[in-house]
Amino acid sequence: MAKRENYNDLYLFMLVVQEGSFTAAAQRLGLAQSGISRSIRELEERLGVQLLVRTTRKLSLTQAGEQLYRTVQSGFDALDKGLSTLAYYRNTPSGTVRINASLHAIDKVLLPKLAIFKERYPDIRLELINESRFVDIIAERFDAGIRLGPEVASGMVAVRITPDMEMAVVGTPEHFRRYGFPQTPADLVIHPCIAYQFGDGNLYAWELIQDGKKITHRPQGQWAFADSYMEAKAARLGLGLAYVPEELVAEDLARGTLIRVMQRYSLRLDGSFLYYPHRKVSPALRAVIDTLKM
Repeated sequence: MAKRENYNDLYLFMLVVQEGSFTAAAQRLGLAQSGISRSIRELEERLGVQLLVRTTRKLSLTQAGEQLYRTVQSGFDALDKGLSTLAYYRNTPSGTVRINASLHAIDKVLLPKLAIFKERYPDIRLELINESRFVDIIAERFDAGIRLGPEVASGMVAVRITPDMEMAVVGTPEHFRRYGFPQTPADLVIHPCIAYQFGDGNLYAWELIQDGKKITHRPQGQWAFADSYMEAKAARLGLGLAYVPEELVAEDLARGTLIRVMQRYSLRLDGSFLYYPHRKVSPALRAVIDTLKM
């Protein structure tokens, strides 16, 4: 039987790559940097290939290192998943559930619904990470993601977690005193509008419904944000009109600090869906799915 590789050294190698330096990996593990550096050197000698290119500025992987990193990462991921499924044999689910979602979804859906985990599932750790860019949840090791609408990549399962959502064009009373009230989408061209910017740099063209057809308005103005919350805040500060989910500004509308216009042209969107890979689901993720689904 062939001699088994030292898995500690493989784990150290994986952490060095993830952290980007020997120093950061050493700090994370509470070990001496020299010890980690020596372990990686010995690993390279045993395997007979160079894994890392060390320069004064940064570490980079050789092709062999890239191949080994992918193998090691998937191996440890599989091991982690296998260990977490042992929770089936316990009374209460445990483990970590990492969810990628917008700030809006975390604030309005995940936190309110998952707050009961404090008592019901105290052994489940929840990592709710907000990013507005499109994230490959498998590549970035998330267990699930939240997206508007049920359209997801093949091999994914989508579960509805909120009802449909209505968009709203809003601005401050002062804004409308200055620019007047827009009556139709064409009137928007004279209004400074706050833009939503996607991770790739493109701006969201406001989708409106006119005469039963979808039309778009390209927001023109000084301000662009990658988060609906910031758009709503900018509108409160009088920086222009914002086109945001109605529930984000419901309290402002009730107080009169923001005014809604063009409701008849506003788009109704599919609600939020939780999506996750189509494979065996850990008990911890199952608890999250069951708690969130409508």
